[in-house]
Amino acid sequence: MIQLYTNEKKLIEKATKDDRKAQKRLFEKHAPKMLSVCRQYISPVETAEEIMLNGFFKIFTKLHTYTHKGSFEGWVRKIMVRECIDHLRKKDPFKFKDEINEEKVGCGEDEQEEESELPLDLIQECIDALSDGYKSVFVMYAIDGFKHKEIAQALQISENTSKTQYRKARLQLQEQILRIRKQQYEA
Repeated sequence: MIQLYTNEKKLIEKATKDDRKAQKRLFEKHAPKMLSVCRQYISPVETAEEIMLNGFFKIFTKLHTYTHKGSFEGWVRKIMVRECIDHLRKKDPFKFKDEINEEKVGCGEDEQEEESELPLDLIQECIDALSDGYKSVFVMYAIDGFKHKEIAQALQISENTSKTQYRKARLQLQEQILRIRKQQYEA
């Protein structure tokens, strides 16, 4: 009989001791989700795959530092997000512009979210069309659940710039989605 549930803690312990089978099982378990995480930040998918593989290399070399506090998947996800941000920084340093006073324009946290009936791949295309700065802040805040203070620290920008970038990204996405809906309606 094949055991369907594998004790992840034991797998991690084995993988820490360079057990290649355990490392492979951890990779196979987490790679699909982590590719999705990388893909949210990086396009095309081939580059996202490369970043994910670099992230797993870092995970397996730093596995001994994992303390089993919190979920392993959460720990892996943080490493992947950092790898994506590092890649974007190397590719083209973030160009965060137009820092504005949040009293003049809200950061959008309390605004109602409009449900989108667009397919996920079309929504991802809209997110991909954002500049790297807008895209990174948007994904970190709206998808990965980072707070603006955490985003500011990770990207080495001010908290107000993070809020501004998020707001502008949302506005651009809303415009793109409205344009797509109008095209669908007219078709």
